[in-house]
Amino acid sequence: MVETQKIRNFCIIAHVDHGKTTLSDRLLESTQTVLKREMKDQLLDSMDLERERGITIKCHPVSMTYKSQDGNEYLFNLIDTPGHVDFSYEVSRSLAACEGALLLIDASQGVEAQTLANAQLAESQGLEIIPVINKVDLPSADIDRVSKQIEDILAIPAEEAIHASGKSGIGVNEILEAVVHRLPPPRWSEYSKPRALVFDNQFDSFKGVICYVRVFSGSFPKSGNLLLMSDKRKSQIKEIGQFCPQPVPTESLSVGEVGYIVTGIRDVAEIKIGDTLTLADNEADKMLPGYKDVRPMVFSGLYPLDTSDYAKLKKSVGKLRLNDAAFTFQSETSVALGFGFRCGFLGLLHMEIIQERLRREYDLDLISTYPSVVYRVHMTTGIELEVDNPLELPDITEISKIEEPTILARIHAPNHCIGDLLALVTEKRGSCSNTETIDETRVMLTCHLPLNEILVDFNDRLKSVTHGYGSMDYDMDDYVESDLVRMEILVNSEPVDAFSTIVHKDKAETRGRALCSKLKEILPRQLFKISLQAGVGGKVIARETISAMRKDVTAKCYGGDISRKRKLLDKQKEGKKRMKQIGSVNIPQEAFVQILKSSS
Repeated sequence: MVETQKIRNFCIIAHVDHGKTTLSDRLLESTQTVLKREMKDQLLDSMDLERERGITIKCHPVSMTYKSQDGNEYLFNLIDTPGHVDFSYEVSRSLAACEGALLLIDASQGVEAQTLANAQLAESQGLEIIPVINKVDLPSADIDRVSKQIEDILAIPAEEAIHASGKSGIGVNEILEAVVHRLPPPRWSEYSKPRALVFDNQFDSFKGVICYVRVFSGSFPKSGNLLLMSDKRKSQIKEIGQFCPQPVPTESLSVGEVGYIVTGIRDVAEIKIGDTLTLADNEADKMLPGYKDVRPMVFSGLYPLDTSDYAKLKKSVGKLRLNDAAFTFQSETSVALGFGFRCGFLGLLHMEIIQERLRREYDLDLISTYPSVVYRVHMTTGIELEVDNPLELPDITEISKIEEPTILARIHAPNHCIGDLLALVTEKRGSCSNTETIDETRVMLTCHLPLNEILVDFNDRLKSVTHGYGSMDYDMDDYVESDLVRMEILVNSEPVDAFSTIVHKDKAETRGRALCSKLKEILPRQLFKISLQAGVGGKVIARETISAMRKDVTAKCYGGDISRKRKLLDKQKEGKKRMKQIGSVNIPQEAFVQILKSSS
């Protein structure tokens, strides 16, 4: 058992692609937690999806033993965190389980939007921050400029920054020594009763729910009786252990240690992230300060391509919710798509990752509806509704006003891109309230934008106009009154609920034309004409027509009078007329997939 004073709990935070996972690899090598022959790049990124995309999606805990230059042995509990704004909730949960943080800054990119956001998040939780200028061995590294940014933007003295390279291993020993001498030992350890914070969960088919915990006080033995403080549910501890980096069973988890507890609970809805665990025979009376519940910002419907997979999807989203507290879901039905779930996400990348995880980990073929946000609808009767599904929007005559959520975005970009950025913000119905010069090459724009406008292609357009050098971080702002309408797509005069969207009145016609045009390309032709219309409040604003397939009924006439051909053509015309009256257009699933993928 390690002395509490010789334990250090810290995480690595940074902007996306600033080298967090690579530095974690070097720390694991230096402390000989992983043998060199077993080492591989991005070791802590265990998910195939993380390796393919080169991003961290989940936080990954690992315990390391380090012998310091003062001769003492220390236990380091490291948590590698994601960098993308959509996964900031993962970062906040990791910070709650630590006392310190390594803040990585790319030596060539400098301080980016998420660097600043993560630094402020760590400061608000009272963590000690060690700045690390990473990738100093790059030819494009500008250490002086980055040091100045650390002082000017982050208000941290530049001399505190450690110069390092996760690739070549420069500065790794200095980082390990800084963790020993500059980070405090575990906090709140003097409390007499056992308490542990659940900062992540996983579901195992054989073991049930596995809780990732940080023990703040007391000790949890292998054979103890567990108590969940939020709902007083009791359970037997089946297994207890640490991550080295693979799960290794131990006899107990003590003060300051990070590890896992196998609860044996099979119902995924019963354990919540942020809960406090204690022992039933030595019960704590006060819960640990967890973290606030996160509210989803983006909503989309998820439906199985094969309707018989609904039960499998229901079970799968429940297991995924256990592992990702920012993901929410509730049942819904669609005339076109059948039974499915209305799911809430933190952002578009979060939505994409969840869908990909459901496809890979649970072998599901899915279709998703166009993403939307939560609108506040004020009725003429005085009632206020919250609407995230276009189908739930009341009739236009019953609405007095609609309010949409807005964001306060901070965009970091090269200063020669200001003109293009302002044009992009204006196009997305936004406004720029402040421009701040970071240094001679970069600026920070503070903009107000409707959340609905940044859902689909804003990040791609931002990267495009800034040639890959722009980055954005945002916080939710107020709800603002806006002129919004529900746009429906009608196929042969029948509305298709899966294509309904809430759009701004000024953009309805452009979007309607684009959708109808795309549908014309995708939908298969029938033996009669099909009309495709976009409508707002009963008024058609765009139209396309799919021409009918024509069978050559006169092919067998190889001569004779024209009246023979005319008779056959008239007969065909009558048949098509009758078919149009009774025929219905069946839209294939592939068409839904293509149109919803291409909607932007």
